Amino acid sequence: MFHYTRTEDYVKQLLLKLNMNQPSDLTIDKISNALQIPVYYWEFSSETVYRNGKCLIFLQATNSEQVQWQEFSHEIAHFLWHTGRQEFLPSTFIELQEWQANYFSYHLCIPTFMLQRIKTKITPKYVMNLFNVEYEFACKRLEMYRNKWLASI
Repeated sequence: MFHYTRTEDYVKQLLLKLNMNQPSDLTIDKISNALQIPVYYWEFSSETVYRNGKCLIFLQATNSEQVQWQEFSHEIAHFLWHTGRQEFLPSTFIELQEWQANYFSYHLCIPTFMLQRIKTKITPKYVMNLFNVEYEFACKRLEMYRNKWLASI
């Protein structure tokens, strides 16, 4: 058994607080409703916008359901962890925020505590289907999980 990172622990506590403890709970609708964040679909790239003090998430309508879910989880990281508008930040801060949001996305889409419960052989294809993510996303997340496990032994 290994120790959770701050991100893994944060995601676990957030999801359990929202009463989401299985992969089928991980949807854009369920999380956006629980966090009271409106989601809109449009023709442009995905982004988080603040209007009158309220967070709005815009997702690109032409993306697959899997990409929308992955991008939604990235945007949720900005909502939960970052404030202000990126265009006013130094480029190194923007890079840091984007890295943090990407890292968070892997853990929200495929939470460690849910991965640990899987009793069958964990393959990228299995994870892709179970968590509704793209194949490459599942591969990257499993690599992160494996590396963490290897570091703990």
